[in-house]
Amino acid sequence: MWLFTDTGFVSAVNHRENEGYLMVRARDRVSLQPLADICELEIKFTPYADYPYRVVVSKPDFASWVSDSIDFLGYSNFKNQVAVTRGKDFAHTLGSVWSTMHDVEDEEARNRYQSYDLDNEYMDA
Repeated sequence: MWLFTDTGFVSAVNHRENEGYLMVRARDRVSLQPLADICELEIKFTPYADYPYRVVVSKPDFASWVSDSIDFLGYSNFKNQVAVTRGKDFAHTLGSVWSTMHDVEDEEARNRYQSYDLDNEYMDA
């Protein structure tokens, strides 16, 4: 699973050898630091891996961290919040991901603007 939070981007997968644990990886240390701090985990540097930083965390601890992230969510615009917490460069890259995801919109979503009139109001269909 890929997870974007206002503190970064992580990839979580099942640990290959430890049942009940996840390997949570990141491209930068800062993205893993909040999880590592809360769960008292050591961030390992793996310079030759696809994700150079990783932690091993139990599934319940990861679920708790995700749940806490939701409980403390206090912003109404994610990209703007990321600019505050991670800076404009990180937010710019995140905006590129957001834009790229337009490529997977289905037909209904791609045609949604045909349902607007000139005043940007929904027209009766």
